[in-house]
Amino acid sequence: MPLIGDDSTAIDRGEVLDGWAFDSAAQQALAAIIEARRDVRRYRPDPVPADLLRTVLAAAHAAPSVGHSQPWRLIVVTEQTTRDAAARAADRERHRQAAAMDDASGRHLLDLQLDGIREAPLGIVVCCDRRANPVGVLGRATFHDADMWSCATAIQNMWLSARSLGLGMGWVTLFEPGDLAALMGLPDGVESLGWMCLGWPDERPPEPGLERAGWSQRLALDAVILSERWPTTSPMPPASRIRGIDRTEAAAARDDADTLLTPVGSLGRLDQAADRVIAHLGPDVDRATLVMVGGDHPIADLGVSAYPRSVTAEVLAASKAGAALGVMAAMTARFDSVVVDAGVSTGNLADTDAMDIAFATRLVADGRRLGCELASSGLVVLGEVGIGNTTVAAALACALTGADPLEIVGLGAGADSAMLDRKRQVVAAAVERVSALADPAQHEAPLVLLARLGGPEIAHLTGVVLGVAEAGGVVVLDGMVTTVAALVACLGEPGVAAHLVAGQRSRETGHQLLLDELGLSPLLDLRLRAGEGVGATMAARMVLDAVATRRAAARTR
Repeated sequence: MPLIGDDSTAIDRGEVLDGWAFDSAAQQALAAIIEARRDVRRYRPDPVPADLLRTVLAAAHAAPSVGHSQPWRLIVVTEQTTRDAAARAADRERHRQAAAMDDASGRHLLDLQLDGIREAPLGIVVCCDRRANPVGVLGRATFHDADMWSCATAIQNMWLSARSLGLGMGWVTLFEPGDLAALMGLPDGVESLGWMCLGWPDERPPEPGLERAGWSQRLALDAVILSERWPTTSPMPPASRIRGIDRTEAAAARDDADTLLTPVGSLGRLDQAADRVIAHLGPDVDRATLVMVGGDHPIADLGVSAYPRSVTAEVLAASKAGAALGVMAAMTARFDSVVVDAGVSTGNLADTDAMDIAFATRLVADGRRLGCELASSGLVVLGEVGIGNTTVAAALACALTGADPLEIVGLGAGADSAMLDRKRQVVAAAVERVSALADPAQHEAPLVLLARLGGPEIAHLTGVVLGVAEAGGVVVLDGMVTTVAALVACLGEPGVAAHLVAGQRSRETGHQLLLDELGLSPLLDLRLRAGEGVGATMAARMVLDAVATRRAAARTR
């Protein structure tokens, strides 16, 4: 008999058919591991020891592969900026999928806990190197995607190995494949199968999470077993829903919430917002500051607003006197307020850039300093005033997202259908002008687009968002103008998204699209037109009340 390889004989194999089997204890252990494998979504912040990570990766590399091609490549990600960018991309796609569903299903999807990319200590992006000629790989010439299936078996090996070690793993595929490929720098011919979260689990679900959440139920085994061939009449498949931070602090906030004498998540979106606020600012936060920024826009002279440009100065003056609606709302909520006149745009967007890059850069820097100063004192609530600035925000949103002006431009307060047509024409002309200036070989930097199509208050608010995030605070967004400022900030610094709370969804047509881009669910939907941070102030008061309620509520231990 050979000394290497199979040392059994044909007689051995015939006489003891189960001679290759493991003992019953090993069989039972494997069955238990398979049954107990779960898609884990909540993680402790503690690191995964290097030897355990190596064990899990080795399990992936031991997977079967078509033609022994071993096409998997495993990118281990620990860098926070990359994780933040991936998390925002997944949040954005989740909102897009939710929007494609019926209302109840979409809300259910947004309620699911899907923060593992940010919270798990490690991410593993499983890639398939498909550059080999299929004809040269045994089995791929006929089943071209068998290399991808091989990588899926590597994922399953990792998952079972992690479960046996007490680690949690979750498979996130809420990405546009091209977005994840770009983030990972994948060359042509290499495709990702998604992002695997790995870490010590902060949940121990007795059954699959989506089953427990009422999303779906496991089919009976007999329902998926067919005999000989596909039957001519078969049961209908399950309905397709197509529904779609510092980790230690996030875990501590959630740990504390789990001790409350109430069902987990009983405050709904307020609980999610409170978790984010407590993680960044601690459980004793009870203050907020409204930052109200004004800007003057020549675009208003193009007939895109029902109000004259002079109203901007009037509202700013009333705000500084403590009498305008937004500042009054802040006073009623017992918030501080800061009023900033950011100045005047030098162009009307349709014909000329809104600002030169130096002016825009200075405004962002000014806002950043203010945001840093305010971040530790409580929530920072954003508000704005500027006649014509929803048109400005729509143009900037189109350039940043590629959306059509028809999707973005709304009627606006006091406007009529003729004015709506003018707004769309102005926005389309502005976007076309800037598109003609852009280098087709690369995307324009967010700051460049901000200078060309933004406004002074948007630039200043962008800086405020960056400053608050940099200092570890939380920003509460108001309407479309503040949200487009946050998007500019996020495109430059992906980690900003973890510091945002969407206060409301306004009446502006494009606002929901921007919230989806940021992966944010608004706390309020009151169809407000006020601007000036009124909706964000109301939402911030609710969040602080939720934090105070949790702080004082009874606990189970």
